[in-house]
Formats: sequence, structure tokens, C-alpha cells
Amino acid sequence: MSRSTQATSRRHRPIKKQEEQLLSMLDEDLQIIQGDSRRVLASIPDASFQCCITSPPYWGLRDYSVDGQIGAEPSIDDYLGDLVAIFGEVRRTLSDDGTLWLNIGDSFTSGDRGWRAPDKKNQARAMSYRPPTPQGLKPKDLIGVPWRLALALQKDGWFLRSDIIWNKPNCQPESVKDRPTRSHEYVFLMSKSESYFYDHMAIREPAVNGDVKNRRSVWNINTNGFHGAHFAVFPPELVRLCLLGGSRPGDRILDPFFGSGTVGIVCREQQRRCVGIELSQEYVKIAKDRICKEAAQAVLPFQSLISNTHSA
Repeated sequence: MSRSTQATSRRHRPIKKQEEQLLSMLDEDLQIIQGDSRRVLASIPDASFQCCITSPPYWGLRDYSVDGQIGAEPSIDDYLGDLVAIFGEVRRTLSDDGTLWLNIGDSFTSGDRGWRAPDKKNQARAMSYRPPTPQGLKPKDLIGVPWRLALALQKDGWFLRSDIIWNKPNCQPESVKDRPTRSHEYVFLMSKSESYFYDHMAIREPAVNGDVKNRRSVWNINTNGFHGAHFAVFPPELVRLCLLGGSRPGDRILDPFFGSGTVGIVCREQQRRCVGIELSQEYVKIAKDRICKEAAQAVLPFQSLISNTHSA
């Protein structure tokens, strides 16, 4: 199928011509690679990126219906092992003064239920499988996935520099009556080396006296919905703070779990280059369409979009 035929079939008819142009320009400002991060990263040279901003699939919470998906491992140890291996490759591909900004959420044990029913407000919540309760835990236990992962990465060689609390003022309500409603997730700031690039001036926050102060470790940022994706997406403001704190204009940024492409969109807005890796062909298309639409509506011109399929 020709590019013109593909463009005609897209939903966003008003920007058809812009999409054709964007998809045909082959620079290196934004590259989407479809493939398994475990294999794609192995082919990327050392010290290719200044920082990595990413949110891997959470363990046992979503079924993306893709063979080899992260988060569908039968045990928490397998999940942590997969992520430690992936982020070991991420560390290799970072510059010596590079950083990792890692968003990860927690979950509760399933009580050995093998499935999960859809939610009235979120049909995609349904799952045909649930992992068994991890050894040593009990039904209804909070698993502690973020800190298990952070400490495993620290043991593997990362410098653990900050545990940022992403507070969600507009969090989803929960029907639970025996615990508080969860309204936060973690963003871990990790570095490859003891000394690393961090632009504290770029992310200062307002002080009560009208001045500015060093950014605190609790970030109040609303969640953002995106109708094209089945699940919640990275809020652009969360990505923006990580990006400004961990890179300079023109730097190259990595997201090995690209999803619907928020990191790529914010990179473009902030004059950074980006490489995104995404396993799901469906999400590659979602990200491409979203980025093209955002680029066509932006004041600043979008310079490139490369879409590759990585051979296993």
C-alpha cells in the first residue's frame, strides 16, 4: 500500500497532507522502533542517550495481548529479573553522566484469583489471567513492587538518588472500605555514575513568598486521559519535569516502553531527540497517529518521524 493510500485511510482526515510529509522525512529527531526492548537495546551502541524516561507495564495489572509482554510474568521475581536486565542495557546505552527517570506503580496480591472482571468505568481492566500470590505474601497484601524494583536496580549498579512521589489530585476513586484510596505512584531518579547531569534550575517550583525554590520530591500532577489508548498514559507535565531536569536541548532521550508516545511528544516540544521502543504493533500505530496529530497542530514544525520494525 502506498503512503498516499495509507494516509487516506487514517481517521484524522484534516491533517492528511501533513501526515504524509511527516512520515516521509527521515531525520533522527524521533524514531519509533517496534520490537522487544530486551533485543532492541542490545543492538544500540554504548553511550547513545543522555537520559531515559519511561514507565514499564506494571506487574499483573494489564493484559496487552502481545506475546512476550513485560508484566505478564508468572512470578514477581521473573518480572523484576526482566526489568533489571532491560535497565542494565539502558545503563550501558546512557552517557556516563546520564540519568534514568522510572515511573512504576504498585499492586495488591490477587488472592490467587485467576481472572479480573471489567470495571464499569474501565472495560480494559478485565484480565483473563492473574498471577498467583507471591511466596511469602498473603491475600490482600500490598506487594511493594516499586521499592522491590528500585532496590534490585540499586544492587545491579544504579545510583538511587531520589524517590519522587507523583501525587494525583484527580485520582480514580476506589470502592475499598478497609484502606485509603491510593492516589500516588513513584518516580525514581537513578544515575549511571556518582556525578551526573541534573539541571535543578530548570525545574524549580514556586515558593510561598512569590520566589522560587528547589523542586521538592512530591509532584502534584493530574492524570491525563487519551482516547486512542486503552490504558492511562504518562501525563505530559510529569515527563516535562523529568526531561528538563535530566537533559539539555538537542540531547537524545530513550523510552524503551514507548506506549502511546508521550515522551516523544514532550521531547519534540522541548527540542530534544527521542528513540522509543514499543513491542505492540497496535501501540506503535497509536503513537504514530498521535504524534502526527500533535505535530500538525503545533506552532513549531515537527522535523521527523521514523517508524522501524526491529527484527528479532
